[in-house]
Amino acid sequence: MNSLEDTQQFRVRAGMLLDLYGQLLPERAREVLENYYNDDLSLAEIAESCEISRQAVHDRLHQGLNSLAHYEEKLGLLARFHEQRAVLQAALADLDAGRTENARLRLGQLEKLL
Repeated sequence: MNSLEDTQQFRVRAGMLLDLYGQLLPERAREVLENYYNDDLSLAEIAESCEISRQAVHDRLHQGLNSLAHYEEKLGLLARFHEQRAVLQAALADLDAGRTENARLRLGQLEKLL
């Protein structure tokens, strides 16, 4: 993988963590993360709109990301989502290939995960 793909994957993961755990963050931290990851604003643009320094934006981004990572470590919602999606995709592949019994087993596994 190249650094652009790594950056894109990091941004997608951060956005997903924000969707899952964003309401647990303080309002200002959530606002900064949403502006950066969802609205694609620069640090300077966020600093201006929040009336704080660029360094404060940078610090809040890192603190917020650390908090989101901590929540994921403790609660594991994103990992669980990925596991459920993998089982569902495998079940769909089994159905496409005509392996209905395998699909049924995978859907039973998915039901247990839910």
